[in-house]
Amino acid sequence: MLAKQGDIGSTRDEFKWHIPERYNIGVDICDRIAAQSPDKIAIIDVAEDKSFHSYSFGQLLDKSNQLANLLSANIQVGDRVAVLLPQCIETAISHIAITKMGAISLPLFTLFGPEALLHRLNDSGAHTVITNADGAAKLQTIRRQLPALQRVISIDGAQEEAIDFHTACNSQSTDFTPHNSKADDPAILIYTSGTTGKPKGALHAHRVLLGHLPGVEMSHNFLPQPDDCIWTPADWAWIGGLLDVLMPALHHGVPVVARRFAKFRASDAFELMRDHNVQNAFLPPTALKMMRQDPDAESWGLKLRSVASGGETLGTELLDWGHKVFGTTINEFYGQTECNMIVSSCVDLEPAEPGVMGFAVPGHDVEIIDEKAKSFMGVGDDGSIGVRSPDPVMFLNYWNNPDATRDKFVEIDGTAWLLTGDKGHKTASGRIRFIGRDDDVISSSGYRIGPAEIEDCLLTHPAVKMAGVVGKPDPVRGSIVAAYIELADGYSGSAGLADEIAAHVKNKLAAYEYPRVIRFITDMPITTSGKIIRAELRQRAEKEAADEQ
Repeated sequence: MLAKQGDIGSTRDEFKWHIPERYNIGVDICDRIAAQSPDKIAIIDVAEDKSFHSYSFGQLLDKSNQLANLLSANIQVGDRVAVLLPQCIETAISHIAITKMGAISLPLFTLFGPEALLHRLNDSGAHTVITNADGAAKLQTIRRQLPALQRVISIDGAQEEAIDFHTACNSQSTDFTPHNSKADDPAILIYTSGTTGKPKGALHAHRVLLGHLPGVEMSHNFLPQPDDCIWTPADWAWIGGLLDVLMPALHHGVPVVARRFAKFRASDAFELMRDHNVQNAFLPPTALKMMRQDPDAESWGLKLRSVASGGETLGTELLDWGHKVFGTTINEFYGQTECNMIVSSCVDLEPAEPGVMGFAVPGHDVEIIDEKAKSFMGVGDDGSIGVRSPDPVMFLNYWNNPDATRDKFVEIDGTAWLLTGDKGHKTASGRIRFIGRDDDVISSSGYRIGPAEIEDCLLTHPAVKMAGVVGKPDPVRGSIVAAYIELADGYSGSAGLADEIAAHVKNKLAAYEYPRVIRFITDMPITTSGKIIRAELRQRAEKEAADEQ
């Protein structure tokens, strides 16, 4: 565990990794706790009708052992088993059972369409899929295109070409001997969200959970504390839901509320956190921005111990709103599927610095690297965010893609560094400011402009609900700033409103940063993990520029 010292520097100095040679995620987050406290609550599974059922670690042990015995009949160590389920008890059981067997768990998002599933299942060579009725129906449409897929198991009962999860598990023994995994053995295969390019499978070892712990503990003000209980609207199919919330919480014996809304509404989220006395929440920026639109947000009287957010930079306006609504300062963190939870803020150590991600988390070496990947940048100088290798949280490789794996790393003075593909710089306080992805940075009239700060500023205008900023090709300036905006309820797009919003940014930031093009849209493209897909917005801007020529 991360031991709290007087400040971030002394906390980092006191931290040391303890990565055993033999380590298994499933055993750690289930069997270990069940042996100590079998009646301790692990999962609070909340249904659509708001009814709920609490499951203990002892129940989690029995159910995961039964599933492991079922799968062991034709699953070998290293085989891929996909989990196509929403947040629910069966999702936790599945990941625990798969990793205890020494197989590789493949989390899949329930909103994926057939083509997205086809790519991931074929690329991974998944042997089995654990899903529900909806997932089984989707798989039925592509089953003949999946030669490696041998079995589908449905938690909603037997269906065509799918066996019943509960009936099959109930016939199995509750005794199971876990695979004696090494910490470096593969455990989880998570596909990137596809912000740029085709999604790639990031293969992680069992140690990835241990690598996440200091960042999770830091972003949640030194989790665990008495009475902690955590929830996130982020799907457990993503690294943010699975390895930032579910697995670290179970490692620490912290109850996890399982509930992902089919359609996210701020009032439902506030009500859930109130009714289940949630003390800790991971709320992605998209969720925060939607919750900010609720005029009754403060009336819920929430008093959370910690709120963490990551994926997009948070500005002053969101931080101030969050403190009023949640009773605590939102801690911003940073990472990516390949190397997550490497930067975080922590209000229990240092006050928040709006627009700045935070400090390198103890145990991780994070530097800003120059464009030629030869040296490190000084304070205030933009460069690529890099992480020293080896690192317990770092992926093993891209599945079936050695070229992409090689291109992810550079060598400086004999040491390998993973390049995140993001731009940033160090501040005078030692924090790291996120500027944008390499291909998100806008070059205009000699200025290098990061979109995140402009998007934050746009959100301070009352008419703006969501905003995505990209560069639009311009024959004179190279690029100009273009903003794509979803309006808040009660507003309609007009030339006058566009001018007003542009002036708002010009007055608050700088003349060269204000959006010279504003487009009002109703279909903001976002990934299934809640990030704005600026690549799609760039395509719109580029097409518009081409049509104008």
